[in-house]
Amino acid sequence: MDTEVLVVGAGPTGMTLANELRVADVPVVLSDKLSQRSTLSKAGAVQSRTQEVLDQRGLLEPLLALEDFATGGAHFAGVDLPLAHGRHRHPWRSITQVVLEGFLERHLAAHGIHVRRDHELTGLTQDADGVTATFANGRVVRSRYLVGADGGHSTVRSLLGAEFPGRPGTATTVAADVRVRGGDDLVLKHVQSEDGQWARMFPLGTDAQGRPLRRLSLGGRGRSLPRETPVTEDEIREGLRAVYGARVELLELHYAHRITNAARQAARYRHGRVFLAGDAAHVHLPIGAQGMNTGIQDAVNLGWKLGAAVHGWAPAHLLDTYHTERHPVAAMVLRNVQAQSLLMDTQGSGDPDLAALKDLFVSLLRLPEVQYYLDDMQSGTGIRYPMPGAGEHPLVGLPAPDQDLGPVRAHELLRGGRGVLIDPADRFAKVAALWQDRVDRAGQGTGAQPMLVRPDGYVCWAGDPDDLEPALGHWFGEPR
Repeated sequence: MDTEVLVVGAGPTGMTLANELRVADVPVVLSDKLSQRSTLSKAGAVQSRTQEVLDQRGLLEPLLALEDFATGGAHFAGVDLPLAHGRHRHPWRSITQVVLEGFLERHLAAHGIHVRRDHELTGLTQDADGVTATFANGRVVRSRYLVGADGGHSTVRSLLGAEFPGRPGTATTVAADVRVRGGDDLVLKHVQSEDGQWARMFPLGTDAQGRPLRRLSLGGRGRSLPRETPVTEDEIREGLRAVYGARVELLELHYAHRITNAARQAARYRHGRVFLAGDAAHVHLPIGAQGMNTGIQDAVNLGWKLGAAVHGWAPAHLLDTYHTERHPVAAMVLRNVQAQSLLMDTQGSGDPDLAALKDLFVSLLRLPEVQYYLDDMQSGTGIRYPMPGAGEHPLVGLPAPDQDLGPVRAHELLRGGRGVLIDPADRFAKVAALWQDRVDRAGQGTGAQPMLVRPDGYVCWAGDPDDLEPALGHWFGEPR
């Protein structure tokens, strides 16, 4: 073997996975067909749960130290969720994909993992022992496992012949990085004109001169053009006038492209020794900052499981749980994005029945439970994984709360990429010792909730002491 895991695609998903494997002490090769990292902003925000997992690996603090990233509140279909503001320790932050990619690439390089660029995958075969990948430059890499994190037009997915069912794109909207004058009071608001055209602006950091940038989305009646049609400054100016009148003026267009409303998801995330993650596994209209964040969560879920398999202690079912846990999450994302697109009338139909539906929806949003549900869904904090045999404790399956455990927080205990048994009363030292090569035990923390936390930060046991040993065996294999 040239390496244990080959990751194809060095976007946020691929680089997060490479770091997870590094933490798990697993040799990894990270390849990308591009000769250099893209300078385009692409995705524009990092959600609360993603920030939690970055914190769990000690990456959040240095990332936030790069600049004063703008924070924002939750919304659904352009409708503000005011009761959700301030619910999470880490609020939604305007951290672009290009900034996150640069940060992760520098972090990996500091630990000896360098992206192999100019590596365009052209073929892959797998057998009982591993996967052989061939590249256009003549290189061949043999690995135990391969992960395709190579985007919506995934070569890995194509070479696998993997099913990618769903809906093709039927309309396009414009996404542009701009510098504008005016409209400060319109940021993060979905504004629609009487003739069915709409716009929304998001904070996007600053340019090289320190001047504020915004991500502008434009769509609606008459604005759906073929994806390959260039977006011009005149088109942006006309779209701003149509929605905002004279309140917003374009000063500079940095980058713009058209996005389709295609919604597809791979039928299977695992194909033997090959896995799909990120946009290679699911694509959708970018609403609510859910695309990049879902891919990063794919990587965090898969990384420790591949590590367990490489190190030889993974239970037989463990790698299959990547699909069973993550496929429903992306399916939910596709559904809520399609629902939001409809409620926002992104095609500018002006359908009065749709307007009536949105009026009813807005009235439902006055209920706190509805706001909390939608916020948890989009932020990723409400994702609950099935945990067979772990009982009915309300924490089981959810992200572990960041409990104060005296000298450390619970999330800090996860920085080694191992499981953590929080045992404040020192009741479980004997059973924990059987798995001490892969699970750490934290015995301090007055008033802390006893729980077993997987390396990805999800609670897999809490409550009944009789369920602890079965949970350890289910997720961490046979004791040594």
